[in-house]
Amino acid sequence: MSILEGSSILVTGGTGSFGKAFIDYALKNLNPKRIVIYSRDELKQYEARLRFNDDPRLRWFIGDIRDQHRLKRAMHGVEYVVHAAALKQVDTAEYNPFEYVQTNIVGSQNVVEAAIDSGVRKVVALSTDKASSPLNLYGATKLAADKLFQSANHYAAGYETRFSVVRYGNVMGSRGSVIPFFRKLIDEGKPLPITDSRMTRFWITLPQAVQFVVDSFDLMNGGELYVPRIPSMNITDLVEALSPGAETYEIGIRPGEKLHEEMISEDDSRRTLRLDDRYVVLPTIAHWGFVPPTGEPVEEGVAYRSNTNDLWLTAADIRTLIEQLD
Repeated sequence: MSILEGSSILVTGGTGSFGKAFIDYALKNLNPKRIVIYSRDELKQYEARLRFNDDPRLRWFIGDIRDQHRLKRAMHGVEYVVHAAALKQVDTAEYNPFEYVQTNIVGSQNVVEAAIDSGVRKVVALSTDKASSPLNLYGATKLAADKLFQSANHYAAGYETRFSVVRYGNVMGSRGSVIPFFRKLIDEGKPLPITDSRMTRFWITLPQAVQFVVDSFDLMNGGELYVPRIPSMNITDLVEALSPGAETYEIGIRPGEKLHEEMISEDDSRRTLRLDDRYVVLPTIAHWGFVPPTGEPVEEGVAYRSNTNDLWLTAADIRTLIEQLD
């Protein structure tokens, strides 16, 4: 039984791919008292209301995480918060850097402030593999947000609220991901553009990501950065899974993009424990009574990267997962 069962939950960015998958899971499995969907787009909220048949347990708040006052109003009576709102496109961030700073950094601090002031019990913030040793602006803003949420436990030491972070890789089939894009080109009979045939990525399905976040609420004491043990895949195997023998051409790595992704850096490995299904990166400073979980220390100086992972998806594995998504 999860601590989320029968509770009041708020999801920032609740009309995104993760948010809708989390809400669907919660309605079916957690019997929530209510779920507050906090997002900016009225059309997406309307579409989500239709998707969930105007379930009476859902509350709909139009708002931006840049607006701390609105966040406080939305969090009234909320016990748990999933912070999924963010600007996420790597190349767009390179062109509009301060917009990403305002949403991903300032907006995250607003979530922290509002959660503490509203008496929220626990907050789990979603991060990204791009926040580890960030090369791009998006990754840098998410690393800053990760630090804000971990350090927020100092800020809230005299309060009930505790904060943790979940970091994972690309979500298979999510909005704006490569699978829908490739499928459209395949349907049109066009060759598939790949940035680099050597490219590798971490992959996780939406149901796996949702379950990982739910489990993290149960495990967390505040300050942990949780990283799931998930497989890697090669971009050429993804193409083979979608359309065997498809024609491809290389377009080169886009601004701010990495050839291989990383979720735990070599330096962070000194503070990392391995549990059954995850790694836990411990906070650098923890003066709020943090008790580290029981786990096996990972080998010092070994980064958790998509190209050196010990778990891999073959083209056949990817095809099976895609079929399950359909």
